[in-house]
Amino acid sequence: MATLCRPAIAVPEHVITLDETLDLARGLHAGHPQLALALRLIENTGVRTRHLVQPIEETLRHPGFTTRNAVYEREAKQRVPEVVERALGYAELSARDIDLIVYVSCTGFMMPSLTAWLINTMGFRSDTRQVPIAQLGCAAGGAAVNRAHDFCRAYPGSNVLIVACEFCSLCYQPTDLGVGSLLSNGLFGDAVAAAVVRGRGGCGVHIERNGSHLVPGTEDWISYGVKDTGFHFQLDKRVPGTMEMLAPALRELATAHSWDVSGLGFYIVHAGGPRILDDLCHYLDLEPAAFRFSRATLTERGNIASAVVFDALARLFEEGAVAEGAQGLIAGFGPGITAEISLGTWAGAPLEATIPRRPRAIETAELTLAHPAVPLLRSTGTTITE
Repeated sequence: MATLCRPAIAVPEHVITLDETLDLARGLHAGHPQLALALRLIENTGVRTRHLVQPIEETLRHPGFTTRNAVYEREAKQRVPEVVERALGYAELSARDIDLIVYVSCTGFMMPSLTAWLINTMGFRSDTRQVPIAQLGCAAGGAAVNRAHDFCRAYPGSNVLIVACEFCSLCYQPTDLGVGSLLSNGLFGDAVAAAVVRGRGGCGVHIERNGSHLVPGTEDWISYGVKDTGFHFQLDKRVPGTMEMLAPALRELATAHSWDVSGLGFYIVHAGGPRILDDLCHYLDLEPAAFRFSRATLTERGNIASAVVFDALARLFEEGAVAEGAQGLIAGFGPGITAEISLGTWAGAPLEATIPRRPRAIETAELTLAHPAVPLLRSTGTTITE
């Protein structure tokens, strides 16, 4: 049975707070006819801090897509290796043990994928398989877990490394002045995450089943306009209500597995915004605390796209309060409108273990970033990891 091990997370050193975000919006868009609405929506996101890969002054400047994409590549190569090393350590594996790398990102473009660079520079075998996922947006974190599960089922005993690299702040477009764009400027953040899915052994979530669901007729609700200036995030006003359409898919997958989706031991879901989480509580008959890990990610780091599920899962590991054998759900939501869903049980010790595991120190230092239109005004001067 494939086991999703503890994720490693890193967020950039440049930080922007809610108050700073609101002040920037007031200063940059003083004459906007819907400024009051945008400010209210930003405040209602629940986001208090976000992290950026560049200082706010650089984030607000648009030197063109070529330069921005070069920043993406440079920052990815600088920040991803350390996160990968920690994820391998959590899984008690080395680069030579990895059979597949799944790389997910929707905020920059490289060809060949960063997977090729990782294989060439970090000691992975030359026959390591590569699966880059670039166009599933925030759902890609869940999709990566599902494709890793599929691979481990097809090739028993294999190990998969998942890497999520999202620098949303590099998508900031100063000329996009719609309310949805202004809202996204106060919602998204930057982060890097990595996690290993072990085909045998390992501690964490034993994945038992996965599934996908696309809501017909909604493909233009979350999208990119790809232009000379880069990626322009487009958000339909109907998106906050999508859980009414996606919650039944979560329930149906659990029911098909003979589980009650309203009675699971843990829930790790994409924190697209507070409305998403509140609606899931309503439609799945759950208490708000069920999504405490996702809410904490949203509050402290904003919507970090495909990295959200790994950040929330890392918080579950850190809390250390999940009962052995507890049933749980992992879900990512994104463009399509798409849901990528996994079901699994918690195992605090490897199934094949015959001796007690060595205690491992919990690393609590953290990194954070921000989204396209959300600049950064304060910097700690160092990268934060956990």
